[in-house]
Amino acid sequence: MSVPVSRRSVLRGAVLLGAAAGATALAPGGDLPARAVAAQIDQPVIANCATWGARPPSSPVSLVQSRPNKIIIHHTAFPNSTDYSLAQAYANSREIQDLHMDGNGWLDSGQHFTNSRGGYLTEGRHGSLYALLHGQTMVQGAHCVGQNSQAIGIENDGIYLDVQPPQALWNSLITFCAFTCQQYGIPATQIYGHKDFNDTQCPGLLHDRLPELRSAVAARLG
Repeated sequence: MSVPVSRRSVLRGAVLLGAAAGATALAPGGDLPARAVAAQIDQPVIANCATWGARPPSSPVSLVQSRPNKIIIHHTAFPNSTDYSLAQAYANSREIQDLHMDGNGWLDSGQHFTNSRGGYLTEGRHGSLYALLHGQTMVQGAHCVGQNSQAIGIENDGIYLDVQPPQALWNSLITFCAFTCQQYGIPATQIYGHKDFNDTQCPGLLHDRLPELRSAVAARLG
């Protein structure tokens, strides 16, 4: 599957990456092909590491010179905040990075991206957003043993062992998974949960909803 070419707008200072429309050839008569229209996923807004105030990695991140072949869904297991704001999303990203660097001894955040309870998306490990937008390489993560050089890891803020995530988080997860699948040519069937590969309860009830997530992403991809 070829990677759609998209126009990207980078806002200097804030460095928030907004929605992008892909270039699609017109069919005879000037109409857009129905399949192409259905398959084009606009780029969601994603705050890069500089925007949310990330620390620099303790050592250089490793770049994998190939596309990932799957997405792995996680939950952070942090308490379920009732603050759904953008500021909380940034604070949560900093808290995750501190835990991963200071507690786990990792060089940076382990996940590639984070999805907040308010549905705000942030870059996790440095370089992950650049790689995603170009669609040819990936940064090696530290989110799932045995899968870190072939799977994009998405952390969803909160713990979902006995409660469902907020609708804003769920909607954002569908959109972001669809965009990631589009950028990397990953089939919607290749969306998994952390517990599919490691001995963990993560991502809780989100794992039970993976069939629903795959179907929603497949519908977005057309």
